[in-house]
Amino acid sequence: MADPAARRPGRPGSVRVMDDLPPRVRAVCDLDVADVREYSGRHEYDGRIQDLSPGGVRDGLARLAEAAASGGPLDDPHDGSHLAAFERRAQVAYGDLELHRRNPLAHLAEMDLACYDREYAPAEQRARARLQHLSLWPQAVDAALASLDQVSAPVASALISGIRGLAAGVPLSAPPDVAARAIAAHTRLVTHLELAATDGDPDPALGAAGLRSLMSASEDRDVDLGVLAGRADAERDRLLNRLAEDCARIDASRPPLELCRHLVRDHPGPDGVIEAAQRGTEQAIAFTRDRNLVPYHDGVCLVGPAPESRRWAMAMISTNAPGEPEGPSWFYVTPPDALWPRREQEEWLEVFSDTTLPGIVVHEVAPGHFSHGRALRRVAGPVRRTLHSAAFLEGWAHYAEELCVEEGFRGDDPRFAVGVWLEALVRVTRLACAIGVHTAGMSVEEGARRFEADTHLAGPAALSEARRATFDPTYGRYTWGKLEIMDLREQARKQWGNGFTLLRFHTALMELGSPPLGLLGTALDRG
Repeated sequence: MADPAARRPGRPGSVRVMDDLPPRVRAVCDLDVADVREYSGRHEYDGRIQDLSPGGVRDGLARLAEAAASGGPLDDPHDGSHLAAFERRAQVAYGDLELHRRNPLAHLAEMDLACYDREYAPAEQRARARLQHLSLWPQAVDAALASLDQVSAPVASALISGIRGLAAGVPLSAPPDVAARAIAAHTRLVTHLELAATDGDPDPALGAAGLRSLMSASEDRDVDLGVLAGRADAERDRLLNRLAEDCARIDASRPPLELCRHLVRDHPGPDGVIEAAQRGTEQAIAFTRDRNLVPYHDGVCLVGPAPESRRWAMAMISTNAPGEPEGPSWFYVTPPDALWPRREQEEWLEVFSDTTLPGIVVHEVAPGHFSHGRALRRVAGPVRRTLHSAAFLEGWAHYAEELCVEEGFRGDDPRFAVGVWLEALVRVTRLACAIGVHTAGMSVEEGARRFEADTHLAGPAALSEARRATFDPTYGRYTWGKLEIMDLREQARKQWGNGFTLLRFHTALMELGSPPLGLLGTALDRG
């Protein structure tokens, strides 16, 4: 692949001073610094960390309560409900469940320096912010060690490699004294989690009440976990039927999952992964534009290798965020390390097979995250531009995969549909395992066996997916969000009658930004 810098659309401008947030929105952002900095483009937080010590969290919650009490209602009732959901989520996550004490994930996000890699501002400005951020690692680790007194052994074991990988983000250009202090602090955090992995509580469960309150608060929806588990089982059965139908178009003589494990071995070599992703990106964007599936078709999406500190992710997108100047989004793709054993390289490359890569591209690029990101830059008001429901974000991108099957993307090649159903089976199994691990005593090993039974994953890949349930209890959000969007689409067809079009429905959704799932009905009322 040619040097991506040769194709970048001009030099990025400096990030403007950002003091435009109302106090209530600011108080929420102050409790979610890593996310709003990177995904909402709130770069006033560059070079800063969130204080996740017990005292820092208490102070943040107090400011949140004070701002909510004194801020008054918003002009738009929908935005008021949207903001209130994020306020409740912060109270549940930090106040009720005290996740900063039991889950290192937030602390990991606070120390991650890869947020400065994408070119949202001149390189010198980002380098200064990165160095300032690195200089605060000792402070971040002090806060983490003061808080992380309830880390279970399964959570520590699942996250320890990610915590170790933070060191890859330390720039070689950092002053030796700053780098040395940062690495020493990082080593203290790793040691703490290694001890937790050995001596921590063997049970990672939040409990039914904890999981229910976290999901309900986050999405402004009263969640019945039993009903949701039943929906997950029904969705699994539907997907297995669809998989069988499309596998039969390829080879009706073989069991579907057995056939799929064969199909994913047909993939490019390490040197061809990025080129394949580039071709897929161009095709997905063109298809989305030709079918007019989303309201906006502008912007630039570049494809290239992930930053060193994020090579743990096989594929991911970093979009041009709403608070940033116009600039490129990056679809990051990670070929396997040439130093890995051959078997590990082959297992990694299966993700980029001709069966699975096209669906991943649709999810990450168009009409998935990249297309949604272009709409987020146009939404009205600071609430919609800044506060994004993870269940809607991932639900939309997951919905986009099945949408493309419905609309005939690569319709002459059944492998595309097969890949979509395979990924969907992984996502619905996540939902089942999250509920099982946190409410029904399911062990990580039992979760891994469910992934092996219901998906094409096996061995280390199935175990990795099951482990994620311990530290990411809402990772069923992909399927949950997709099902809610599909339900709403059927309501729109009935309510709008002959006035229904996919573009009208998708535009009505995207005008809400990335709303909590419980507020999706506004799209019907205003669409």
